[in-house]
Amino acid sequence: MFGLGGIYAEVLRDVSFRMLPITRNEAEAMVREIRTFALLDGARGQPKADVDALVDTILKLAALAQDLGEHISGIDINPLFVKPAGQGVVAADALIQIKR
Repeated sequence: MFGLGGIYAEVLRDVSFRMLPITRNEAEAMVREIRTFALLDGARGQPKADVDALVDTILKLAALAQDLGEHISGIDINPLFVKPAGQGVVAADALIQIKR
């Protein structure tokens, strides 16, 4: 699942889903298909976000989830700060839920 989080995900339900495994094209589509993508694309004169780094992060998390799927029940990164284009992303907090 991908979404901007907060009210965008919880109230507006502006999220996208894919089943694993995913390709780069699918990860890019996940980002671009949310209704609030314009916020990442430089709406109202803001700098464009580093969507390439965001897609890379989604792909790495998907690979981790697929590799460890029998051991984990969920991964949540919130918030993931997406910097301006070319500057990457920063995870401020993460939670990995282990199956028991």
